Amino acid sequence: MSQSGAQILLQSLEKKIQLLDKMIQQNSIQEDILKQEELDMDVFDEAINKQGEYLEELDRLDQGFEAVYDRVRDELVQDKNRYRAEIAQMKELIQRITDKIVTVNAGNMRNKVLAENQFNKKRAAIGTGASKNKVARNYYNSMNNLNYVSPQFYDSKK
Repeated sequence: MSQSGAQILLQSLEKKIQLLDKMIQQNSIQEDILKQEELDMDVFDEAINKQGEYLEELDRLDQGFEAVYDRVRDELVQDKNRYRAEIAQMKELIQRITDKIVTVNAGNMRNKVLAENQFNKKRAAIGTGASKNKVARNYYNSMNNLNYVSPQFYDSKK
C-alpha cells in the first residue's frame, strides 16, 4: 500500500467529523424550532430532510471507508511501524467521531422528546376543537328544537 491509502482513510475520517459537526448544528436548529410556542411544520420538515441528507452522506462515507480499509488492512497490520503516525492519527479521529456521535444521539433524543411534546399539544388542541364543535352542534340542535311543539291532538291510531 502506498501512503495514499492511509491518507484516504484519514481524509474520510476528517470528512466524517465535518459532517457530524453539521449534524450537531442541525440538531440545535431543530431544537430551536421545537422550542417555539407555535411549531412551523414546513421549517421543521425542511430541517428533518436536511438531517436525512446528512445521514445518507454519512452512510456513504462509512461504506467508502470500509471498502478502502478492507483493501489496505493487511498492510496496515503487517507494517505497523511504517504507518505508526497515521494509525495514531486515525485512532484519535475515531475517538473524536465517537464523541460526536454520542452528542448527535443525545441531541436526537432531546429533539424526540420536544417533538412528542409539540405533537401532544397539537393533538390536545385538535381534541379541544372537536369537543368545542360538538358542544356548539349540540347547543344549535337544542336551540332549534326549543320552539318546536309536538302536535297535541294527533290521533296516532290510524
